[in-house]
Order: sequence, then C-alpha cells, then structure tokens
Amino acid sequence: MPEEPIIDVREVSRRFGPVCALDAISLRVSAGEIFGLIGSDGAGKTTLMRILATVLAPSAGSASVAGFDVGRRAQEIKPLIGYMPQQFGFYGDLTVWENLQFFADIYGIPKAEQPARFERFLSFSGLLPFRKRLAGNLSGGMKQKLGLAAVLIHMPQILLLDEPTNGVDPVSRQEFWEILQQMHEQGLTVFVSTAYLDEAEYCQRIALMHDGRVLEINRPAELYAGFSSLEDAVIHRLGPPSEERHARP
Repeated sequence: MPEEPIIDVREVSRRFGPVCALDAISLRVSAGEIFGLIGSDGAGKTTLMRILATVLAPSAGSASVAGFDVGRRAQEIKPLIGYMPQQFGFYGDLTVWENLQFFADIYGIPKAEQPARFERFLSFSGLLPFRKRLAGNLSGGMKQKLGLAAVLIHMPQILLLDEPTNGVDPVSRQEFWEILQQMHEQGLTVFVSTAYLDEAEYCQRIALMHDGRVLEINRPAELYAGFSSLEDAVIHRLGPPSEERHARP
C-alpha cells in the first residue's frame, strides 16, 4: 500500500466574502519531501499555508496534516509543525538568545533542555556569535535565520514556510536554503512558498498556482522541459495578467 501523505489537501476552497482565494485546491505531500508553492502575488499561496497552519479554516473541502484534520484537530497539529509566516513575530528589544527563550517557554520546553537546543540551532544557522545582539539590530538575512531557529526550537516534523526569504539578499537566501537542505537530510518535511523561481529548483516537487487554483504539480526539471528556464515555463503557463488575479488577496 502507498504511504499516507503527511499533508493531504482535497478540493479545498476558501472565500473572503465575494472573493474566492482558493478554488478546489488538491495536493499531497510525502513525509520527508521538500514541496514548493510558486505563483504570482494573489495566487492563494499564503491562504493555503495559513489553512495548513490551522490559522484559517477551509470554506469547503478538507485538509489534514500528519493525519489530523485542520478544522477539527488543530491542537494535535500545532506541536508537529513549525510555521513561519511572512511577517515573523520576534521581539526587536530582546536579544537573539532571549527571543529563543520566549518561544521555548511558549512550547513548554523544560528549562534544563533549553540551552542545548539554543546552541544547536544558533550554531546551525550561524547566529551563535550574535546571541547577545538585539534582534532588532540584525540584518534581514539574520532575522530570517532567527525566525527559522525559533520555529525549529520544539523540533517539529513539518516546516511551513511562507516566502521565508522575501526581500533577503542573494547570499543570505542561499545560506537559508543550505540550512533547509540540512534539515531535510535529517528527515524534516518542508512545505515552502517562494517568490524566487531559482529557489523552486531546490524543491523535489512544486505546485504552480494561479488565480486560486493549482495549474500543475511536477518536478522542477519536468515543469520547464522544453523551455530555457523555469521562469520562461511559468510565464508561458500563466499567460497574460488578468484583472481578476490582481483582485485576489
């Protein structure tokens, strides 16, 4: 029998009043996979991410994470995921170390275990030399690494990352993805949306979204077969911009 997916989305729709942000979305993600969402602004990537993180409920359809329904079993899902939204809520007037203490306390990690975890994830992300620096004084790339360390602190099974490198310089973006690759090698499932098509090529499979729908799910190389680049392939599939697309949240 095929292995059950760790993320299972079936005909999920989400409306905000008259606006349909998601229109019968279906996809499945295997445990240990790096799965990417790509698409233009307003395609519905963030809405889908928030549903999987149990922040929003679907208007129709069903979605499960690790076998738990997002609408009925949110409390079972939350300890299993590390969710990093586009605007991650760390505290700029606390140090890097103090921010991790805050999140560790929220997750109920025993005090005796906290220092070892902090050192592990700060070393992993290259932030250990900056542990006493105020988070508000970090560079953009370092703030994203702190956000990643914070969502990893309770050792989740699944990472949900919503455009985690948006606005970050190319070197920091590459370093961030190197960290993700290492976490993936340790068995972590990564579900990530990105505005950068070069990042999509790090994923094992990607879903191309447009106007609240999934146009195609495929491996990056197969998605751009016959084109000079993934960017050309995506532009070809999306076609000209529409007023409807720009109206979506």
